[in-house]
Amino acid sequence: MLRHAFIVLGGVFLAQGALAEAPQGDPASGKAKAGMCRTCHGLDGFAKIPIAPHIGGEPAPYLVHQLTAFREGTRTHEMMSVVAKGLDDQAIADLAAWYSSQRASAALPAGKEADMAPEACVACHGADGLSELEDAPNLAGETVMYIDTQLKAFRTGKRVHEIMSEVAAQLSDEEIRAVSEWYSGVKLKIEQAN
Repeated sequence: MLRHAFIVLGGVFLAQGALAEAPQGDPASGKAKAGMCRTCHGLDGFAKIPIAPHIGGEPAPYLVHQLTAFREGTRTHEMMSVVAKGLDDQAIADLAAWYSSQRASAALPAGKEADMAPEACVACHGADGLSELEDAPNLAGETVMYIDTQLKAFRTGKRVHEIMSEVAAQLSDEEIRAVSEWYSGVKLKIEQAN
């Protein structure tokens, strides 16, 4: 467990160093650019379709990292790879600034307590699915389909991350389903920035 904590912290410091070089994002410019995102992710970042993640209230470094990965081809998706190809560093920073300026809150469903959350996930994603790290996504309120698909992509190597690939490799289909159901059961609320 201590080894895992050092790996997580090392990854965070590396990610923060790389992300520190990114341009400063402007939320107002990001809002104007978010029109191209609204069909799937909503203008406020609350996803409109079950295969798209909620991105409102995500940490800006996480959003910058993911959009850059789509643009550079280190992460692929039939729609996002095309959309991100047209984004320069400033557009990515602006979109990240807009979506991260939204306020995300989460509430566990009745009868669920934080100590019942998936143990392997809590250190990074929180018991309620709100990220504990700048380069980890919120999972609160995501669909079972989305979380299941992403965990299996990490497990098979279709999607690669120094921490998640290792975590997912140790999960059975049943455990993946339990994680997916836990976080999809959390009530997510996204409040639009002023």
